Amino acid sequence: MNRAFVLTPGEQLQWEGRPAPRCYTFRHWRHSVFGLVFLVIATGWQALGFQMAGDYAALWLAWLPVPFLLIGLYLSFGHLLQARLEWNNVQYAITDRRLLMMRGLFKQKIISMNLAEVTYFRVDRQGQELGTLRVYQAGEQQMVFHCLEYPHQATRLLETVLKQKNGG
Repeated sequence: MNRAFVLTPGEQLQWEGRPAPRCYTFRHWRHSVFGLVFLVIATGWQALGFQMAGDYAALWLAWLPVPFLLIGLYLSFGHLLQARLEWNNVQYAITDRRLLMMRGLFKQKIISMNLAEVTYFRVDRQGQELGTLRVYQAGEQQMVFHCLEYPHQATRLLETVLKQKNGG
């Protein structure tokens, strides 16, 4: 595991993990379905644009659908490639004081949250031993650990923190 997280003096790492690569890459698969439909429509428009540009000698008719074609390509396939490339930089950690998340495609961004501010969490199951951990602070979602393998390892730590916080 890349030691990119800088811990404060006395802070101890309790858990660290990364998302499952296939799950992380395809977590927004619905965008691809929409993107394919959008791409088919944009491709038809592009073909029509070429035909009309030739018939009416108006080159701009061929260029008009190009941005929509590019959007369709991104929604169909581009976001999958982007997510797979970003996966290389995604890491999660829980220390005795904070939740930490690092992500980013070109520039790595580290997000942290004090454990004392956690009000509750939820795990969305995506398989037998695969889930997305959503952590809430004051009723609002603050951090999402996508596609964790064996999410119970992280949730056990959070349960302990919440029990101590609530006097249990």
